[in-house]
Amino acid sequence: MPSGIRLQRIADRIRQELSGLLIREINDPRLRQIFVTDVKIDRELAFADVYVSALEGAERSVEIIEGLKSAAGFLRKQLAAKVELRAFPILRFHWDPTPENADHIEKILAKLREKK
Repeated sequence: MPSGIRLQRIADRIRQELSGLLIREINDPRLRQIFVTDVKIDRELAFADVYVSALEGAERSVEIIEGLKSAAGFLRKQLAAKVELRAFPILRFHWDPTPENADHIEKILAKLREKK
């Protein structure tokens, strides 16, 4: 089994390459203006959980996840060519609400600052 540091390096490389693929290679209109927030790989390198978000927020989350699932085979093949691993992990996509939550908290803090 790979060490935790190696798993993190592989996850970072997959995130970087996947972000580039989404910008350059994918023409699906459902996948416009999205970004990869995190990638987590299990210790056996069988699965890569990819967390994504969009500028518009959660209203497009279902549409985006469906678009990513339909492109998963293509993305996995392209990533396997760029990231050298004996067996490339299966991609699983998840919605990441963190950017929206951070924006919401920032708005609340801004209102509190105005009241002072």
